Amino acid sequence: MALRETELIPIYQHLHQIPELGLEEHETQAYLLSIIAKMPQDYLTIKKIPSLDTAILVKVSGIKHDYRIGYRTDIDGLPVTEKTGLPFTSTHPGKMHACGHDIHMSVALGILSYFAEHQPTTDMIFMFQPAEENASGGKRLYESGALDADWMPDEIFAFHDNPNLPTGAIGCRMGTLFAGTCEIHAHLNGKSGHAAYPHQANDMVVAGAALVQQLQTIVSRNVDPIQSGVVTLGHFTAGTIGNVIAGEAQIDGTIRALTQEMNEHIQKRVRTITEGVALAYDCNIDLKLNQGGYYPVENNDAITADFMDYMQTADDVNFIETQPAMTGEDFGFLIHQIPGTMFWLGVDSPYSLHSESMVPHTDAIMSGVDAMTGYLTHRNSLRV
Repeated sequence: MALRETELIPIYQHLHQIPELGLEEHETQAYLLSIIAKMPQDYLTIKKIPSLDTAILVKVSGIKHDYRIGYRTDIDGLPVTEKTGLPFTSTHPGKMHACGHDIHMSVALGILSYFAEHQPTTDMIFMFQPAEENASGGKRLYESGALDADWMPDEIFAFHDNPNLPTGAIGCRMGTLFAGTCEIHAHLNGKSGHAAYPHQANDMVVAGAALVQQLQTIVSRNVDPIQSGVVTLGHFTAGTIGNVIAGEAQIDGTIRALTQEMNEHIQKRVRTITEGVALAYDCNIDLKLNQGGYYPVENNDAITADFMDYMQTADDVNFIETQPAMTGEDFGFLIHQIPGTMFWLGVDSPYSLHSESMVPHTDAIMSGVDAMTGYLTHRNSLRV
């Protein structure tokens, strides 16, 4: 039988105990494969990816083979020391499923088990993807070549759990759901010296302060107020003691924007301002901007309209239209290549994502499974 709550809750609890960081999810992969192996195999084909060796692809063969519906879940954890007090707390010190990927995997297994027993009209591609948190796993999966002509979805779906929504609620919106992100890393090189002789040195505290101040003008003076963007510089280190002029400084931060065009616009301004500060303060600044695969999650208009219409009218679905969030997700890369929809699944926790105390309500698991098996069955019916 398809996995239901009595099976999925213990699966979730086991996954919660074995969090692994991106590209290291070997125990997680082995456990997932053991669960998939217990499902009926008549329609299933499993594929591994040598260049991304903790990923799993599973194809459910449909009655027809002229269209493929994709479903992606992420499988990695975070470098967080758990403080939930749960009886099934993490057994891997310093690692935790603080972002709810254990919930994501449990829902994906429930959906897969349903279609393993109920052959879909179209082929379905389930992606158990590593390294969402730290290494652009979605981009790595897409560029691995594993999604060849027989495995490339024509449309794709995924969700993220949301502690701010009621348990089991489905949240979505037209347009951008998650922002695109880009890391900022700037290393400044000048000349250190004695505090009493500033003219003989080149102070990178002063140059760094100017860079921070100038970069903070981008959103206020270069971004259309009707649109959205964020530049946050959360790390600035320089110097050793108060009477030595610092010859080096390190500044790190992030860009967030709701469209790829705006993200690239802000990146361009960061480069221009950095070049200007380097010239003005006669120093070298090594600037690295790293977006990787963290593009904005821009939902496809037609598919998302159908998704929202279904969820708004389906029995036993609590649908909430949500606002865009400035959080990042590497599903953004996949959805830029393959049209699709990402949505929220409410888990109603007082603690935020990435918190060492975040505990999702597990009642959400079956709500997610039931909502998506219903919707994906509907999507299949459109291909009859």
